[in-house]
Amino acid sequence: MILDGASEPLGEEPTSLESARTPALDALARGGALSRLRTVAPGLPAGSETAIPALLGWTPTGPVDRGAVEAAAHGVPVGSGERAWRVDVLAAGGARADAAGTSAAAERLRALAPRHRVHRLVGHRLLLVGPPPLPDVCPFGFRIGTQKGTALRAWPEGVVPPRVLDLRTVVVGARGAATGVARLMGARVVVPPGATGGVDTALDAKAHAALDAIAGGAARVVIHVGAPDEAAHARERAAKVAAIERADRELIAPLVEAVRQAGATLRVCPDHGCDPRTGLHDDAPVPCLDWSPAGAAPLDARASRSARLTERAVAALPVAEPREWETAAA
Repeated sequence: MILDGASEPLGEEPTSLESARTPALDALARGGALSRLRTVAPGLPAGSETAIPALLGWTPTGPVDRGAVEAAAHGVPVGSGERAWRVDVLAAGGARADAAGTSAAAERLRALAPRHRVHRLVGHRLLLVGPPPLPDVCPFGFRIGTQKGTALRAWPEGVVPPRVLDLRTVVVGARGAATGVARLMGARVVVPPGATGGVDTALDAKAHAALDAIAGGAARVVIHVGAPDEAAHARERAAKVAAIERADRELIAPLVEAVRQAGATLRVCPDHGCDPRTGLHDDAPVPCLDWSPAGAAPLDARASRSARLTERAVAALPVAEPREWETAAA
């Protein structure tokens, strides 16, 4: 289970993971093993498009092509000789534009780039598809004048995740970075009804989808929960804490028995950090919990027991790299 953006920089104040009431996670932590994992390779931007491939088994060699990821997530066709670019619509001060601003920006972009197709995604996100190069009308920070202070930010081209998985890996989530990366890497993707990627997402539907995948014999089931990250981007700390508590109550608690019956391992970790004070991602190593009904032995000598899955509980542990961590887990 990937709790997107749930981690935070340590300071004097409790983090969201420390503030959240998570009885299911706490019980697992008391009988499981904690580790400290580097999900963002040095020199790469902190974000789901960088960290989630590492969690799934491929460490990016450079910035990941977010346009390709979004096209895969939303089922947008990209023809031969074409590219896709993710474009964010930003309001004054760099905040995410609202629905009206994003719609106006999409219409203006269609007029300015007639050789390209413009797709509305979720929230402030657009997808521009067409022949390269990227049209001059939307470089980073270009002000398009659809409303005062509105700007377009195009994500740069980058590496595309390789097809290294197969349908034995099932990824459950909303349409976004996790499901786009999963499709590109070859996994089977399930987008349950009501899965939005935001704080209003249908976690019960994700739980049912995960249980169905386990019953169907999937070798690995990955559940992505985007709500903590979205709340942190909005700088709403209480909403982030509530999102973590919902995941504990509506996802982790119902799945424990299924993991127990399957004799499997339940792994819970953020993909990266996101500070609700600033709304920005960070690339610090994240806390990770592994629990198995077969016993509570640590995965390796660096693992540590604790009653909580928090940044502070793993702060003194050495950092494990993703491939090294996967080998230890196996």
